[in-house]
Amino acid sequence: MFVGNLNFNTTKDQLSSAFSSAGQVVSVHVGTDRETGRSRGFAFVEFSSDEEAQKAITSFNDFELDDGSSA
Repeated sequence: MFVGNLNFNTTKDQLSSAFSSAGQVVSVHVGTDRETGRSRGFAFVEFSSDEEAQKAITSFNDFELDDGSSA
């Protein structure tokens, strides 16, 4: 699942913790800049099933995380 408009300080652990309420989070990848290593403000969250991913999409659409970032 694509997660956009993230605060540049949001971590993998924060995302995993937040999305675990929708199901089992298998992996989290935060997009980073190659040169600086800084977050680019987006991530991909993988769930153990399509149903859990759909639940996360429904539950977290327009959700604000970490001071205003949207999932």
